[in-house]
Amino acid sequence: MRLHTGPQALGLLLLVHFVGEVAGLNWTQCLVDIATNANATNNLTGLLDSNGNPVSNPFDATAISYSLCTSGFCGTGGGFDLNIFSQDFSSWLLPYLALISQLPYGAQYRLDNLMSAVLTVGSPALAGYSLFITLLNSRWINRRFNRSVDYPNSRFAVSIVSSLQQVPLTLHSDRTRFPSLVVLPENDSWWRYFSELVDYTHTWSIASATSIAWVVVAYILSVANSPSDSFVNAQAGTESTSSMWLWLIPIVVGWLQLSPKCDFYRLQAAYDRAYRHMRTMADAHVVTPPAFTQRAFTITAKEEDVMSPDELLTPPVFNYSRSLRWASTAETMFLVFKAASENAQSRIPVQFGSEWVESDDMKTIHPNNRCGSPQEITAYCAQTDYARRSHWAPGVFTRMALASCASLALQWGTVGGAFMVEWFTPTIGIGCRSLSYLLYGVLSTLIWMMLLMSSILAHYSAAYSCRTLLSARVALAFSHWLRRMGKLLAIVNSIWAVLGCILQYAGFYSTCFCMSSMISMGKAAAYVTIIETTAQAALAKAAWIGALVLVCASASFFVGFLFFTIEAATQFRKQVYKLLDFAGRSAGSAPYTLVSFTTVAVSWGTRASSAHHATQPLRVEELIPI
Repeated sequence: MRLHTGPQALGLLLLVHFVGEVAGLNWTQCLVDIATNANATNNLTGLLDSNGNPVSNPFDATAISYSLCTSGFCGTGGGFDLNIFSQDFSSWLLPYLALISQLPYGAQYRLDNLMSAVLTVGSPALAGYSLFITLLNSRWINRRFNRSVDYPNSRFAVSIVSSLQQVPLTLHSDRTRFPSLVVLPENDSWWRYFSELVDYTHTWSIASATSIAWVVVAYILSVANSPSDSFVNAQAGTESTSSMWLWLIPIVVGWLQLSPKCDFYRLQAAYDRAYRHMRTMADAHVVTPPAFTQRAFTITAKEEDVMSPDELLTPPVFNYSRSLRWASTAETMFLVFKAASENAQSRIPVQFGSEWVESDDMKTIHPNNRCGSPQEITAYCAQTDYARRSHWAPGVFTRMALASCASLALQWGTVGGAFMVEWFTPTIGIGCRSLSYLLYGVLSTLIWMMLLMSSILAHYSAAYSCRTLLSARVALAFSHWLRRMGKLLAIVNSIWAVLGCILQYAGFYSTCFCMSSMISMGKAAAYVTIIETTAQAALAKAAWIGALVLVCASASFFVGFLFFTIEAATQFRKQVYKLLDFAGRSAGSAPYTLVSFTTVAVSWGTRASSAHHATQPLRVEELIPI
């Protein structure tokens, strides 16, 4: 065997010195020591080329086997560099952690807000699913009302029910109460008032825009900071971790655009204030005002009244747990309005035996046509197929499938992009970095599956109020187990998401075990590529470009689909605003209106000057003490 010294060895030293420095490990000294020892002892065992094949010249080696890497020449791995760690952590991970604060919360207890953040980070699939199912449910109920209902207050009703997806919406067990709320003209003011109260917005602010801009700039810099050598780029790991977290931008943007009504105390206050103004025919014969629990529908419940405790939590990431129940309640409300609308279009009054009274305005219904006894009102809004109506709302599984596809595409488009970069980084295969991304994605999907199945089983068991059926009891018990295990896995996965990035920035993955892809190749075939070939570099760079396109395309598609779907709801909201504006300007001439409203949001306790009150329509605050 011929010994190699001089310019050839010097060239090897210069080449591997650059790779060793940027990789964070002293691979230079490792490869030099091994090549020198092999040259002296004529033992080439473990010296390989970049494809894992043995070499005949020690100084032609560009890779080493896992066994040779751990023999003592390469030590235990790169040391922790506080400067590099702090720079990477603050530049690439911290912006995403700060963006979590822009998610919608609003729970009654702070621990529930923390759990909502944990669920979002622990399962991007679940967060995307809750966002999309909320949006699709709003669009569904809007279309149902727009196509089939033309009755007073129907526009306010659909606005209210769309805004109450973050609460356990339940109709009163007395079937006369909600039809009375729908039919009686005395309740028109309540519908307008409550619609104004719950139609508050929590949307874009300087803080949210700044946080999102910070993350976008950080991601752009991580891409721009990537050198042309994709192997060196992958060892730095900045664009991989940024890609893994990029799903957070569409989620935050989506919630900001949708503006969910999830502030528990604000919703409760609006609900209490509005119901002071309500009067149903069922209560008209009662001398003493009914207790606040005797209402047409409720937005709060006790834990024993719901199948899943998550239904009581207002942060919108928990919408997965109550979407089925909400859809069933919304369908029941729609059917009541639809029955009343069909009877009105047929010119049938509520009171039996009376004649239809024409209104001065052809677009309105005379209040005399909307009055009757509780029994007459109930019959007026009854559906012929009510008893046979399914426990599952129409199209609910289609909406669930669409929301699932959109959320999974977002998650695996971003996490999968990070996995793709690390997989094609020499040595090709599953190493510690790629395994961490794969594990995060798989656990996220598993959490989504467990919690979604939990909600389905809980809704199934809710159909049997007495819970005497064995299958319902088993389904409820299994639902509780799935929910607890899913949330436990979410805690573990959220910690792993942060810990995996920290380990990468700290250089923990720059070891023989992690860089040799031993997880997928096995100990005998595993090797560490120190100097890549031109073909390997081209493949890794192509994979990096493909991953970049996949990540950006999945996030853009999700946001684009959101904006396209939200646009329909925005147009409907404008119609509601026009109705509120019309009611505020024409309330004085309406024959059955009790109070009028201003077009601006109702003040929460502020009183204007006496001169202002002399020229403005009467506000509800002036009739109801705050």
